[in-house]
Amino acid sequence: MSMPFYVAPEQVMKDRADYARKGIARGRALVAVRYVDGIAVLAENPSNTLRKISEIYDRIAFAGVGKYNEFDQLRVAGVRAADLKGFQYSRDDVDARSLANQYAQILGQVFTHEMKPLEVEILVAEVGVDGPGDQLFHILYDGTVMDEHRFSVLGGDAEAITARLAELELEDVELGAAMRAAAAALTGPDRSLTAGDFEGAVLSRSNGRRCFRRLDDAEVGALLAG
Repeated sequence: MSMPFYVAPEQVMKDRADYARKGIARGRALVAVRYVDGIAVLAENPSNTLRKISEIYDRIAFAGVGKYNEFDQLRVAGVRAADLKGFQYSRDDVDARSLANQYAQILGQVFTHEMKPLEVEILVAEVGVDGPGDQLFHILYDGTVMDEHRFSVLGGDAEAITARLAELELEDVELGAAMRAAAAALTGPDRSLTAGDFEGAVLSRSNGRRCFRRLDDAEVGALLAG
C-alpha cells in the first residue's frame, strides 16, 4: 500500500490563499465610501444584469467581488438569515455585525476544510441613524473580518486603489464628491471609464425605512459630472 504524500499544513493554507487571491485579483474592483448622509458604493461593472451590489435588509447592503456565482450564493444566504431574524424577533435586531460574523464563519469553514476556497471578497455595509452608526465590514476569502471606517476597497488592484483614496479628503463629503472620489480611484491615471462602466448604489439615511437605493446610469453620470 503506497503512502500518501505529506504536505505541511502551512503550505496547504498558503496554496489555498494564493489560489483565492489570484482569482479575486482577476475581477474588477469595488469601492464603498462614507458620505454625510450614508454610504455610497461604486463598482466597475459594465453588465446590466449581473449585480455586484444588492440590498440585504432595511439598512444593510451587500457587495461582492470575485466569482459571481459564489458571492451571489452568499448574498441569498444573507437575505434569508436577515429575513428570518427580523421575522422571529424584530426588524431592529437585524444588524451588519451579526451578518458579517455569519459570513466569516462560512468562508472560514470552506477555506479550512474544503479543497477549493471561495474566490470572493464581500462587504456588508450598514447605515446608522446618524453618522457614527455607519459600519463597513470587509470579509476576506478566509473568513477574516475587517471593520473599516472612511472607505473600503474590494478586489482588483486593491492596494493601488486604496492608496489613491487615502490621498483624498473624505471627511463629511457630499454624495457627488464621494462618487467622484470612488470613480477616480477605480479608474486610475491610465484608463478612462464612463458612467455605463459603473454600478452604483447608496445607503441613505434620508430614504426612509428601506435605505438602499440603486443608481441608474443617468444618475451615476450626473454625480460623476459634478
